[in-house]
Amino acid sequence: MPSLPEGYRAVVVGASGGLGAAFLERLVTDSRCGEAIGLARDSDPPLELTDEATIAAAAEAVGGPVDCLIVATGALTLDGHGPEKALNRLDPAVLARQFAINATGPALVLKHFAPLLPRRGRSIAAALSARVGSIGDNQTGGWYSYRAAKAALNQLWHTAALEIRRRHPEAILATLQPGTVDTDLTAPYRGNRPALSPRAAAALLLETLDGLEPTDSGGFFDFAGNALPW
Repeated sequence: MPSLPEGYRAVVVGASGGLGAAFLERLVTDSRCGEAIGLARDSDPPLELTDEATIAAAAEAVGGPVDCLIVATGALTLDGHGPEKALNRLDPAVLARQFAINATGPALVLKHFAPLLPRRGRSIAAALSARVGSIGDNQTGGWYSYRAAKAALNQLWHTAALEIRRRHPEAILATLQPGTVDTDLTAPYRGNRPALSPRAAAALLLETLDGLEPTDSGGFFDFAGNALPW
């Protein structure tokens, strides 16, 4: 990450997943990175997205400063329930669970880790979103719960960016669309479509983050660095 200061500290939440592990590997091998910490439900300390106490405890254990925060979490199929193809399949429990994992959890991570961003100097806080979370790009319908949860994540991150820039003027918050990545999350749905390896996707996303400016904070970007519509 050439845009971050020499010896920067990075935290990857969701480091046990395919893309999260690739992010962590990339950061650990960056000669400019002073420390890269991976957090997940089985890490030490553990972090469980649906348990705010574990998020707060993990943030306290990590301490500051954190120059780069990557929230590489997300789930498409939850408790055996995949994306809904029609409105009559909408289940309130599934909808609530999607929000808990894909919107509320990452927002709580930001709540507890944003205070660890340095007051001065460049810092980055990014979360994985999805192209289907774009309302403007939705031309096919379906996938109600997942779409809505990722759209909510985009809004939460955008709103937080407006607040955080008052105390951290050089901080950049962004949500990211990683493309189709060869992970367990996408396996049941990608068919024969080409997919990026987790390593390739992580490299492209970090390159995208490297190229952003504070004026881009609060935006939604794909793995090629393009701004996406809300």
